[in-house]
Amino acid sequence: MRRLLVTGGAGFIGGNFVRMVLSEHPDCFVVNLDKLTYAGNLGSLADVLERANHKFVKGDICDSRLVEQIVDEHNIDAIVNFAAESHVDRSINEPKVFIETNVTGTLTLLQVARDKNLERFVQISTDEVYGALGPEGKFTEQTPLSPSSPYSASKAAADHLVRAFGHTYGVRFNITRCSNNYGPYQFPEKLIPLVINNALNDKDLPVYGDGLQVRDWLYVYDHCTAVWKVLTEAPPGEIYNIGGCSEKTNLEVAKLILDRLGKPHSLIKHVTDRPGHDRRYAIDASKIINQLNWAPSVTFEQGLKKTIDWYRDNHQWLANVVSAEYRSFYDTWYSGR
Repeated sequence: MRRLLVTGGAGFIGGNFVRMVLSEHPDCFVVNLDKLTYAGNLGSLADVLERANHKFVKGDICDSRLVEQIVDEHNIDAIVNFAAESHVDRSINEPKVFIETNVTGTLTLLQVARDKNLERFVQISTDEVYGALGPEGKFTEQTPLSPSSPYSASKAAADHLVRAFGHTYGVRFNITRCSNNYGPYQFPEKLIPLVINNALNDKDLPVYGDGLQVRDWLYVYDHCTAVWKVLTEAPPGEIYNIGGCSEKTNLEVAKLILDRLGKPHSLIKHVTDRPGHDRRYAIDASKIINQLNWAPSVTFEQGLKKTIDWYRDNHQWLANVVSAEYRSFYDTWYSGR
């Protein structure tokens, strides 16, 4: 039986990964460590929380004693690190917390992985560590890191730490760098759930600048299957880009959602662009496709339909997470833009 410590397992991507593992790999035991910040939500795991092969622990990845205790008590053999502060806009306002969680937290986990001689450490990173692309080309695993925001800088620093621990101490690691995720259970500060939530309530949809920023979109379930492939099949020390092969502008995405919901495009309101906004990301995922026989299972149009239908069918979940703290951030960030 694989015995995993999944950090950030009550967040969007980590929670979907935990659900997938428990459903499709019942011989795997998962300890789910999450601090339950504003974006962590046990309601997203309500139907799997009490499974015999799942244990939830509320705690901070910066707490080395707690991490050591979990590893020892549950005979953990691998760590999959999803835990992160991940919203670029928030990192512009509060960079310190991104350094604490994304850098210091990763360092803490790596030290435990080294000291306990774990079989594998998988770091979940982002394509944002590469910076921005021009109108042509794609990020490969050899693209130099050139982060543009406090968020992406913190993730790039963590990636460097992971590689350093592999080179210096022999920690058996992998790093995955994904493109923009979307799907069920995503906190509505990110583009797709924000647009869905606002459109369902006939509210304006704030789109940065001209809306022509390009992102590659990856359905979260496909990301989770790719991470599992890396965890179970990849040689240690390898880095893999994970993309959905679906480049769209933010404006295209907003219009597709409005069309699906039967709402007018007049809801789109262009707002002042955020500082340092990268113009285009695009992922070359050929390495993981060719080496590990992974591929996205849905097109963007199929994944977007699934996502919209899920939010429409789970309006109570959405209402519960749109808290006073979320409304405060939303109003402060977009006011006057």
